[in-house]
Amino acid sequence: MIGKTASTFAHVPAGGEIAHGGRLAEARRLFPGAAEPIIDLSTGINPRPYPVPDVPAEVWARLPEPSDAAALEAVAAATYGGDPTRVVAAPGTQVLISLLPRIVPLTSVAVVGPTYAEHAAAWAQSGAAVTEVGSHEAAAGHDGIVLCNPNNPDGRRTDPDTLAALASGLAARGGLLVVDEAFADLEDGPLSLIPDLPGAGVVVLRSFGKTYGLAGLRLGFAVAGPELAAKIRAALGPWAVSGPAIGIGRRALADTGWLAATRARLDGDRQRLDGLLTRAGLAVVGGTRLYRLAESAQAPAVFDRLGQAGIFVRRFAYRPDWLRFGMPGDEAAWARLAAALG
Repeated sequence: MIGKTASTFAHVPAGGEIAHGGRLAEARRLFPGAAEPIIDLSTGINPRPYPVPDVPAEVWARLPEPSDAAALEAVAAATYGGDPTRVVAAPGTQVLISLLPRIVPLTSVAVVGPTYAEHAAAWAQSGAAVTEVGSHEAAAGHDGIVLCNPNNPDGRRTDPDTLAALASGLAARGGLLVVDEAFADLEDGPLSLIPDLPGAGVVVLRSFGKTYGLAGLRLGFAVAGPELAAKIRAALGPWAVSGPAIGIGRRALADTGWLAATRARLDGDRQRLDGLLTRAGLAVVGGTRLYRLAESAQAPAVFDRLGQAGIFVRRFAYRPDWLRFGMPGDEAAWARLAAALG
């Protein structure tokens, strides 16, 4: 698919809705009469969410102060290893993905894929010529490059030094590197670009809902140089993040013990899921601690068999031999998955 515009991507349908995980209404439409409750393994969201603290009534009743948002951004900066002045809180990273093309108009954008389809769609909607490439090396000559690290769905990783070099080259000609680190919280070793973020030519997106299992809270962050961070902040306007999201986000991001325990638990879950998939004849070809990508010529039949058993996984129109599995959340879900895989 190298060289094709976003409107021709198999995973970005022209004029149609982009496929995403988590569509339980779609699961019930595809599999009427399937066992309930449906086990949703189609997302990369942590199935054991951070324990939500009590939110005082006054937080629901008043607009947050600018100092509240600044405090959230300071905690996020400490957690991610960055400068608080470069961190901008937003109501989810999807808003930032849609907003960036309006803030930084670009003529041509290379998206390293296959990956999260909303990136290509947002830049194409802005009028940019969007090309999907198989690697960052193939992105030379474009004004912008979009790369997910680790990548969704295959979990490919790109080291920070490579990203910094890409950003430097783009900055020299007024371009932009967008690094989506939605699944970076649970990674081992130095992967994030944030601790050594260049001053221009790059923006890093960080999700909160996936790792902390609170996708409905709608919280995310952009991390960029001072000039771009100021533009993003101005475009979002005042009160971009709700008071409850600020309070819960501050507490969760500061809870390093919970994050460490979650990483250890998911390590075991990843090995357990890999074993189930392998014994079922599926080849595990990538992923992260929150999802595993499996490959098999029998993937369509496996998808149907799981669906009839009330287990919804992520399939891909552009790769019918792929299935992505999120992590089961409890022993009952593990047992149902093992039985359905057979």
